[in-house]
Amino acid sequence: MKLGEKLRYLRLMEGNLRGIGREMTQQEVVRAIRKDIGEAISQSYLSQIENGSRPHLTNKTRSLLSRFFKVHPGYLVNDPEGFHTELLSDVTALEDKLDLWLIQGAERFRSDPAVSRALLNVAKHEDSRRCLVLLDAILETPQLVERLLHVLRPYDKSVPDMTEA
Repeated sequence: MKLGEKLRYLRLMEGNLRGIGREMTQQEVVRAIRKDIGEAISQSYLSQIENGSRPHLTNKTRSLLSRFFKVHPGYLVNDPEGFHTELLSDVTALEDKLDLWLIQGAERFRSDPAVSRALLNVAKHEDSRRCLVLLDAILETPQLVERLLHVLRPYDKSVPDMTEA
C-alpha cells in the first residue's frame, strides 16, 4: 500500500473513531493535530504527502502523524509490492484487500451517503467476504431484495421501491 493510501485510510478510521461517520478532511486533521498534540503540519504538506508528490516524510512529520493516528512510525512508508507486516494466510490477505477495496469504494461514492455507508459497514464487518456472499444469495432469490428493504427500511426514501416499477 502506498503512503497516500495509508493516510487516507487513517483519516477515514479516525473520522469513524471520533464519531464523525466519514473520513476526516485534511483540514480537520491539521486542526486536530494542533489541538490534540500541540504541534502543527500544514494542509498543503499533508495533501502533497497523500497525492505522492512528497513520497518521503521527515522524521519529525512521521513521528507527528504516527502519534496522532496512534500507529507505529514504520507504518508510514510505502510498502514494497506484496509486503505484509504480519504473517497472513491467503484468506486473511484477500479479506484485507477486499476491505480496502470496499473502503475505497465508499470514498468514491461519498456523494451517495446510503451506498457509502453500506460499503463501509461491509468493510467494518469481521467477515466482509461472507457478507458479499450473502448479498449474492439474496440477489439470486426473486423479489427478496424488495421484500427485505420493505421490512428493514420501510421509511428510507433514498431506496427506490422496485415493486412499483
